[in-house]
Amino acid sequence: MEIPFVYGKIVSDNDFVDRKEETDKLVSNILSQTNTAIISPRRWGKSSLVNKAIRSVSKTEDSILFVRMNAFKCETSQDLLELFAKRMVEEISTSAETVISNAREFISRLLPKLSISGPSGEYELSFGVDLRESPISEDVLDLPQQVASKRRKKVIVCIDEFQQIGEFSDTKKFQRILRSHWQEQPDVAYMLYGSKKHMMLNIFGEYSSPFYKFGDLMFLPKISNEVWVDYIRNRFAQTGKTITDEVASTLASAVENHSYYVQQLAQYAWLRTEKECTEGIVDMSLQSILDSLNLQFVNLMDSMTEKQRGFLCAMCDGVRNYSAIQTLAKYKLGTSGNIRIIKAALKKRDIIEDAGGTLEFQDPILRLWLQRVYKTI
Repeated sequence: MEIPFVYGKIVSDNDFVDRKEETDKLVSNILSQTNTAIISPRRWGKSSLVNKAIRSVSKTEDSILFVRMNAFKCETSQDLLELFAKRMVEEISTSAETVISNAREFISRLLPKLSISGPSGEYELSFGVDLRESPISEDVLDLPQQVASKRRKKVIVCIDEFQQIGEFSDTKKFQRILRSHWQEQPDVAYMLYGSKKHMMLNIFGEYSSPFYKFGDLMFLPKISNEVWVDYIRNRFAQTGKTITDEVASTLASAVENHSYYVQQLAQYAWLRTEKECTEGIVDMSLQSILDSLNLQFVNLMDSMTEKQRGFLCAMCDGVRNYSAIQTLAKYKLGTSGNIRIIKAALKKRDIIEDAGGTLEFQDPILRLWLQRVYKTI
């Protein structure tokens, strides 16, 4: 029997949950060639949302080319330029032969050396020089418009983990270069999204950033508990098992309606269920997730300062006034002047975030682990 809950990968339409409003907005932006930045915490389904919008448009439009890439492994601006050149050629090609011809047509003049090799039916694009000595031309950033003009199509460039550019040593200069090229492309639009909320906000939300007002800024909300209840109940029913609305609500609420963890907890509970899922099964399943992440969280806490660990414990205890004398002493936070520094450090690591003026954990399982396990270690 096929397992009805999927997590940790981009999901298909059958496994996609709600997001109708966000999907419609993205489809509209694609059709209108509106640049879009999607900002939300990790594992809330950004990549799945983008793919769903692409699939929706592709069903009715054949005049739009989509070019997708992931900047996660890019450590320098030259890495991104190389990735950009490769993915542009690969995404517009349908076979090894067309990769070769497209590479020769679009990028051979822009690169110091281009190598295309491999057995029949396969190919490998590589740049056969030290790029630090002979860098790739910034003109590769104009490839989308060149492709659009020659193919007489519109081009949508989708870049996942875009926040990586914030780590480049020349980030501000490179951001200015990117925008100077991309804003002059009438037949191209960009969808830029990433998993580190604070870095994406630095790139798109700060007035002094080159990408400020680059396009539509979308903040992805959580899927509501009501939607999760319907989804969980229906998925259980489709496989001959049952779960009441109350238990399904408890399941989703236990992980604060976090998309990744709702799917994971539902899968764990479904696997333990023979006929009807109970709250006891849900709690056992939740404990299994906590156990599986124990070593990861222990290592995370070991990487923090004593004051940072104390601050997280204070959050778990519902503290609101972190500068109170009793709080500073109880949680070993030092002086009140440390609070701003501690918050900034934890936000930078995407451990906590501001949500409507209230500090929250980005990872609800970390909060549960701190409450159930850490204080007893």
